[in-house]
Amino acid sequence: MFEKRTMTFNLSEPEMVTLETLCNRKGMSKTALLRQALRLYQSVDERLERGEKVFIENPSTKEKAELMVL
Repeated sequence: MFEKRTMTFNLSEPEMVTLETLCNRKGMSKTALLRQALRLYQSVDERLERGEKVFIENPSTKEKAELMVL
């Protein structure tokens, strides 16, 4: 088990509203949601670093859109 470290950061009002909306929608704490977002970002970043592309597919139309990381 890794040692836990504490970090404090400031969010703008729109960023905080987005965070709280996602937490309510997913039934997660802010910490849990940020941990999940970090793991997702790491996974996407690793694939992009290998030259892979990440797509989101509409299940109804099968239309695909490439996920772009800004």
